[in-house]
Amino acid sequence: MTQYREGKPGASQESAGIAAKPAAPAARTPRWVAARSAVLLYAVVAAGSVIGGLLRALASMALDAPGGPALHLGTLFVNVTGSFVIGFYASLTGPEGRVLAGPRQRQFVMTGICGGYTTFSAFSLETLRLIHAGNLPAAGLSIGVSIVTWLSAAWLGHALAARLNRLRRT
Repeated sequence: MTQYREGKPGASQESAGIAAKPAAPAARTPRWVAARSAVLLYAVVAAGSVIGGLLRALASMALDAPGGPALHLGTLFVNVTGSFVIGFYASLTGPEGRVLAGPRQRQFVMTGICGGYTTFSAFSLETLRLIHAGNLPAAGLSIGVSIVTWLSAAWLGHALAARLNRLRRT
């Protein structure tokens, strides 16, 4: 469940005038608890990957025409939108972010969904095929457009979330 942070980002309980509870003695965590936690994390990432992979397949089917243009729009689209989402979400749920998300939720979205959705391997293969076909200008264009748009999208997502993080709640 997502929770929203109260007060200013980064404010500790002590700075808000709330006394900190004394630390309890460190208890040893049983192995099965650590193993359960690791399995749960893997399951969460796997579930996110399934969702991301399905979204990527749908986007590619919708945007790539068979034997279409040299620049594969489906791959470009998923990598640009995935870069935007991961930049936005990482900033929104980070330490200074507006939304409090646990480690599993962050891994589900950023590693699972975004990792399953974006595809560097397809980009690499498509570019390699252009090079093998002797279409060096298209390969160069693919590399240049991809890298610039991916980084721009991640930056834009981060910038928008950072702006949202600074807004006051009413």
